[in-house]
Amino acid sequence: MTAPLAPTLLRVIDQLLPELIDFRRDLHAHPELSFEEHRTSERLRSRLEAAGLTPRSVGETGLVVDLGAPEPRRRVALRGDLDALPVRERSGLDWSSTVDGVCHACGHDVHTTALLGAGLALAEVADELAARHVAVRLLFQPAEERMPGGALQFVQAGVMQGVDTVYAVHCDPALDVGEIGLREGALTAAADQVTVTLRGRGGHTSRPFLTEDLTYALAKVITDVPGVLSRRVDPRAGLVLVWGKVSAGEAINVIPSTGVAQGTLRMLDVNLWEEIGPLLHEVIDDVVRPYGVDAAVDHVRGVPPVVNDAPAVAALGRATMAAGLRPVPTPHSLGGEDFAWMLHDAEGAMARLGTRTHGGRTFDLHQGDLVVDEGAVRNGTALLAIAAAGEWTRVEAD
Repeated sequence: MTAPLAPTLLRVIDQLLPELIDFRRDLHAHPELSFEEHRTSERLRSRLEAAGLTPRSVGETGLVVDLGAPEPRRRVALRGDLDALPVRERSGLDWSSTVDGVCHACGHDVHTTALLGAGLALAEVADELAARHVAVRLLFQPAEERMPGGALQFVQAGVMQGVDTVYAVHCDPALDVGEIGLREGALTAAADQVTVTLRGRGGHTSRPFLTEDLTYALAKVITDVPGVLSRRVDPRAGLVLVWGKVSAGEAINVIPSTGVAQGTLRMLDVNLWEEIGPLLHEVIDDVVRPYGVDAAVDHVRGVPPVVNDAPAVAALGRATMAAGLRPVPTPHSLGGEDFAWMLHDAEGAMARLGTRTHGGRTFDLHQGDLVVDEGAVRNGTALLAIAAAGEWTRVEAD
């Protein structure tokens, strides 16, 4: 049996760590929004080329790098997302965002740096990977934060062709640094956008019986549609419709002629996500019918759920232990994550990367005061690198 590569990878990663910390801080100070990650992409390209790797472009800001066996028995992909959020930073860090109103409030700077570090470490053992007939594909993906996500662009560009397994990590401020959250099955939810526009004749509030009481009908949409849906689908699917924006009317004594409710529709079941559209329209039409208004439904599909495959989760568990980290169970989330598109074409899994300092504060993602314990950079790098290199055991088993 060929010796594991984990000890060698860990030594290389520890040597790279000061550089990786600096790289992550630089990314954090210079965040870029979805599909605008030009500086980030160029920084990555320069460092990868300096390591003798050959990145190729996908779209304007995405990068893909192959290493290891040219004709592998198994190819594993590792994914990191590049983009930041339109959020003002309030962390007070010395390397805080220098871009007004934009910051890495979701930890993508950590994901990107961990993928870079894993790629640099794996490049040091590329000959060993080739000898074991394993190839690794690094996916530096833009625009995770813009639905339906840059991952779909990558899939449509063919980067998942020939990939057997794909892994990713996501920062989790609810886990201590050194902990890796693992879960089989649904990890995140589908996230769709729903806009319901009602139209009627409008009229005076003293005479609702002479017109369509559109505001009342809109209130019924807001309260009744989520409830009806919850009775029409299996509750184990985790479906929830939540309204975030509602508007109707301009005067207190005028029944308006238009009204709009906008929100998100989320669920954990892939099959339901693929079939929910007709039921959503049916329920809304049934709810508003007694009030004589017309309803237009704009249902924009976002991303499907991330559903982790059991063998890939088991492999991440082994990699976690080999990296000296602690695997812990993690709950599913109703947040959306475009990594799900990649799982349509390959087996794979996403792990939660602990970022909370031991005994420290629990931060929230997508908030400007987010602070990540920088030990997560080393941990994410090690987990991705060892998970990729560990694929050789499965090749030999084949």
